[in-house]
Order: sequence, then structure tokens, then C-alpha cells
Amino acid sequence: MERVQGEIQQLKKSGGRRSGPVAAAQLFALALCSVIAAGCLNPFAPGRDDTPAAAACDQHTIDGVFQCFQAAYTFRDTTIYGQLLDAQFIFVYRDYTQGIDITWGRDEEMRSTYGLFQNAQKLDLIWTNYVSSTSDSTSVDVLRGFTLTVVFNPSDIEQVDGYASLTLQRDRVSDPWKIFRWRDQSNF
Repeated sequence: MERVQGEIQQLKKSGGRRSGPVAAAQLFALALCSVIAAGCLNPFAPGRDDTPAAAACDQHTIDGVFQCFQAAYTFRDTTIYGQLLDAQFIFVYRDYTQGIDITWGRDEEMRSTYGLFQNAQKLDLIWTNYVSSTSDSTSVDVLRGFTLTVVFNPSDIEQVDGYASLTLQRDRVSDPWKIFRWRDQSNF
């Protein structure tokens, strides 16, 4: 206690300024505490994802997968979209001009979708009727109708109608569903 009172007396005499080894040590300790505290908060680190797209998703149900899909398109969120796709994902569409099926994998699908999300001002995906569905506890085949409106700019709006034939898979019942295969059956 006497030591603290002595420091207070010394501060009063020096007009509030400290000098000497005690002041240097205290300044160093203060600087060290500031660095440690700053290390706990990185202003450049991405924050927690509280986007509406993330809040709308529950991949543990079939309807939840479709809600995530819709949210990813609505909010143009490739993070959510990427979480829907299985590592072995395959996209298939029919090129009617050439009369062949065209396929690509997950990486090309992510690049293609990223380009769409970046170039569209607005995307409106509406899932319509379930045409058919067969399932067991770890695999589901779903054929479902959709309408996708793509607004590139106010004078360039495309509407795509069709069906998505999706195969959803998961390893265990407790795992989230992933889209393993998507066969696009649309007018685009």
C-alpha cells in the first residue's frame, strides 16, 4: 500500500508524467496487453455468416435441400450452393443441336454458377411440383419442376422453365443430403 501511495505522490510531483524504469516497464506492459487484446480480434477476418441464405438452410431434409438451393440462387451465394454439391457431383444436360448429353463435374459447375451469380442482377428460382420421387434412407431420386427468372439488366431478362432430375445422397442418416447428380431438363 505504501508503494502505491509513493507512486501517487511521485505522479503528483511530476505533473502526471512518469519516468524511469518503472514507467518504461508499465508502458511496455500496456503495449503488450494491447497487442494481445488486438490479437483476439482480427478486423480483416471474415465474420460469421448470418446471411439470410444460411438461415434458410437445413440439408437434413429433402425440402431443406430445395430451400437451400432456392436461397443460394436468390442471394447469389456460392458458399451455400457449394455446400449442396457432393464432391463427386455430375451435371448433365441435353444438347439438342448435337443430339448428345453434355456433362461436367463439381469444379466446372461452381465456375459456371459463380459466373451466373456475378453477371445477374437478380435471380428468382421457384420450385414447382414434385413429378416423382423414389428414396431410401441414404439416396433419393427427385424429379421436380422449376421456373428460373434471370435478370441480367432491365432490358435483358431470361425465363427458364423445366425440370430438375436430382439424385441426393448421404453416407449416414445423420448426415446432410448432398446433390450427387443433376440432370437439367429445361428449355434453356
